[in-house]
Amino acid sequence: MTFRPLHDRILVRRIEAEEKTAGGIIIPDTAKEKPQEGEVIAAGPGARDESGKLVALDVKVGDRILFGKWSGTEIKLNGEDLLIMKESDVMGVIEETAKLKKAA
Repeated sequence: MTFRPLHDRILVRRIEAEEKTAGGIIIPDTAKEKPQEGEVIAAGPGARDESGKLVALDVKVGDRILFGKWSGTEIKLNGEDLLIMKESDVMGVIEETAKLKKAA
């Protein structure tokens, strides 16, 4: 089954947080919060402005994003827990190039 979001909606897979803290303490499942980071796995074509012109989304499939704790609607698709949200719920895109520059 494939899923195609409409308008300015995106389909997001949560990226699980680390199970250990920086100090090496293991965090039990009951104390974990839902991750606020995810990967866009499908995106709609965009929203329409007042004149009816299509405005493309800023996010694309494969982007790692940050979103609000209570953003989106949780769904189960092909046995996987996913989120559908509007692009306006996205706080930002995580750029991988910054990490690579620091490592060099």
